[in-house]
Amino acid sequence: MSTFRFALAQFDFPVGATADNARRVKALADEARDRLGASLVAFPELTLSGYPPEDLLQRPSFLDACHRELDALAPTIKGISAVVGYPDSQGEVFNAASLIREGRIEWTYHKQELPNYTVFDEKRYFQHGEATRVFAIEGVNVGMLICEDIWEAEPAAHAAQAGADLILVINASPWDRRQAVTREALLKQRARETGLPIAYVNLVGGQDDLLFDGHSLLVQADGDVIARAPSFEEMLLTVEFDTATKRLAAIDWPVADTRSPEAIMYAGIVRGIRDYIGKNHFSGVLLGLSGGIDSALTLALAVDALGKDKVTAVMMPTVYTSDLSLREAKAQAEHLGVEYHVLPIEGIYEAFTGALAPVFAGREPDITEENLQSRARGVLLMAMSNKTGKLLLSTGNKSEMAVGYATLYGDMCGAYAPLKDVYKTTVFALSRWRAAIDGAIPLAVIERPPSAELRHEQTDQDSLPPYDELDAILEQFIEGEASAEDIIAAGHDDATVRRVIRMVFINEFKRRQAAPGPRVTTKAFGRERRYPITSGWR
Repeated sequence: MSTFRFALAQFDFPVGATADNARRVKALADEARDRLGASLVAFPELTLSGYPPEDLLQRPSFLDACHRELDALAPTIKGISAVVGYPDSQGEVFNAASLIREGRIEWTYHKQELPNYTVFDEKRYFQHGEATRVFAIEGVNVGMLICEDIWEAEPAAHAAQAGADLILVINASPWDRRQAVTREALLKQRARETGLPIAYVNLVGGQDDLLFDGHSLLVQADGDVIARAPSFEEMLLTVEFDTATKRLAAIDWPVADTRSPEAIMYAGIVRGIRDYIGKNHFSGVLLGLSGGIDSALTLALAVDALGKDKVTAVMMPTVYTSDLSLREAKAQAEHLGVEYHVLPIEGIYEAFTGALAPVFAGREPDITEENLQSRARGVLLMAMSNKTGKLLLSTGNKSEMAVGYATLYGDMCGAYAPLKDVYKTTVFALSRWRAAIDGAIPLAVIERPPSAELRHEQTDQDSLPPYDELDAILEQFIEGEASAEDIIAAGHDDATVRRVIRMVFINEFKRRQAAPGPRVTTKAFGRERRYPITSGWR
């Protein structure tokens, strides 16, 4: 029996860090050769540039840097071959992968299928490749594809027609809560269509508002998924291909990822926070801790991502802040061991209203005064961020951002919003999951009626439908692109549906000013869902 052993490098390669990425390729190639005994190691899509490099690809100096790193890297790769992704500039720019063998670049493959949907914008930057590449290594013919190539039938079919024994796919495939299932179904289909096994390696890490989960896969020719790498973890994976049976084998892979959907999403958001803070070189984070569920979950996520020593929580009470909020915020901060401050804002609020009294004369108090409280808190938090160098986390969720239940320059202040794409019902699910582990989120906070506490006895449901109803409508309207009539036909109240949809449309201007946050649904605000602010369509 003859086997071909190769490795899949499920790792993070940060955008723009060309020299560091090249050094990591060299170190991992050496490890795959020396520790794993691999003859080939495959790295994710656009290894050297990171993914997505966006308009860096329009800078000749950046493209030149990627080529320089590849040229310098090639002579250092000895005793093992490596498939390395990078942007290949030849007058036109291609999403490319090159095979480095025995210290030289043997060939370069150009990605054929360029995605231009959801979060992807590759046709803005790249030209299409023309042909599938099949290369021989240790008597095995390997079909080379890059990410979107496997989502269309023709590139894989061409690899099979060209005599491939297996398909190798390098990827930068972003995660969302449904992507793993969709991905696996697609790979099963391609394996059955071509009659070839597939080795799939994916990028790991947080890049601004995108999460890459890894979750590399091995699929047999009959569509059987035989190995799944854990999500959001870096690892060098060993694979063997039996040349007689044409079957793949996972060698010492970790146990299959059997975590719950809540656990995986939580891990993804943690990764997003850690990478955003680390890659942007902030010393830590701070956030307003209100005694509500959103800030409580954000605090737990921040501590899990960065450690308690890098997190500061600030309670900013007014006369409307309940004893429960004061008690539970303090209890959570002490439980998690973070730096904690209480900064009452009553005096600031009174100074604001006093200064505005002449121009507000004759007008009754309304939401303006509520928003002033939120903006007073924003001023203090931003001042602390400036002074300490810690990045301010915004704690709002997707349900609130969808309908505008958030205050510009108030609770929307912040540079990163971990819950931006997390619906309120999912906030509750994540909080219950995390609380069950070690009590990091107080049950009293989870069980209380949500409230902004900007007036006496206020609850969110004074202004919004119950969150289970609101989120069901929002998911159909945002993710499903359903019309009001379709949503009403699904069993929702006519007036409620039309009110919610109106709130979504009229608050686009707020979302344009919101901090970025990790994408976890199939249609996130910002990069993915881009609606005009000024529009007569309703």
